[in-house]
Amino acid sequence: MIPWLQNLVLKDFWLKLFSFALASLIWFTVHIAIKNDISPVASLSLAPTDQIVFRDLPIVVLTPANQVGGCTINPKTATVTLQGDSAELRNLRRQDIRLLVDLSDPGVSNDSRKRVEVTAPAGIAHVRVDPQEVQVVNEAKN
Repeated sequence: MIPWLQNLVLKDFWLKLFSFALASLIWFTVHIAIKNDISPVASLSLAPTDQIVFRDLPIVVLTPANQVGGCTINPKTATVTLQGDSAELRNLRRQDIRLLVDLSDPGVSNDSRKRVEVTAPAGIAHVRVDPQEVQVVNEAKN
């Protein structure tokens, strides 16, 4: 049993170590990209990419239909930085970009913060949204 385990670990040791290091590097890269909300799709394109900034885009609030009283958010607008192909960015209109805050979760309370979700057309990635979160003000409690 011991020779079998030694053979399992020591045979092609450097190749196994290199494979483990490469797999760890890939995993950390993907983990950081997900954590920072970075889209790797736009950066893989071979075409030159540009960035464009849209200011004061309205944030849409999604609430359940049966909710009595409303919830509002503060602030009501955001600034979005988008990245993509130059031609696609030239044809992009403000109406093509949607900012959404989902308040359909029953646990939304006063003074809670919710993340702003950005939807852009295919081939265009959002780089940054400012602010990333908005404050929820429940008007039924005020």
